Amino acid sequence: MSKTVLIVLAEGFEEIEAVTVIDVLRRADLEVVAAGVGKKEVTGAHGISVKADILIEAYRGDPDALVLPGGMPGAENLRGSEVLAKILEKAKDDGKWIGAICAAPAVVLSPMGVLDGKRATCYPGYEGQLSSKVHFTMDRVVTDGFVVTSRGPGTAIEFALELVSRLVGPEKAAKLSSQLLVK
Repeated sequence: MSKTVLIVLAEGFEEIEAVTVIDVLRRADLEVVAAGVGKKEVTGAHGISVKADILIEAYRGDPDALVLPGGMPGAENLRGSEVLAKILEKAKDDGKWIGAICAAPAVVLSPMGVLDGKRATCYPGYEGQLSSKVHFTMDRVVTDGFVVTSRGPGTAIEFALELVSRLVGPEKAAKLSSQLLVK
């Protein structure tokens, strides 16, 4: 049975980070559910609209992983979702995979304590918003425990492949990397 990944889109999300991750995870035969915060047609930071599969408020599943794209004000809008906060807290408590890229690690995960005691990265300039309990690194993609963080749009494929490696296996990630001409 395929694992389910919930990727949450809020107004102002970074399009490259969302669409790239959705695409790569689906190529890995993962079931990806794109959930919109407050509406199904969500517009990104650069004016590209994406139709989500479901409203986050209507989502009733128990995903194997939760992924948060960054972008501004997308990350702030993610942080403002009480429904997402509950799903994120449950994922953290259940030891599910949590991925966040760009501003999302600092703006969404850090205030909730998800990154406490962990190594993490984020978009340049947002590291000051990380809690003092987070060990910031400038690595492009960082995995610590069940949390994967990444820097931004230019690291989206690496981020997605790391999620594939963790959810499906390193062989599948390597195969996709080759097919996508990443390395």
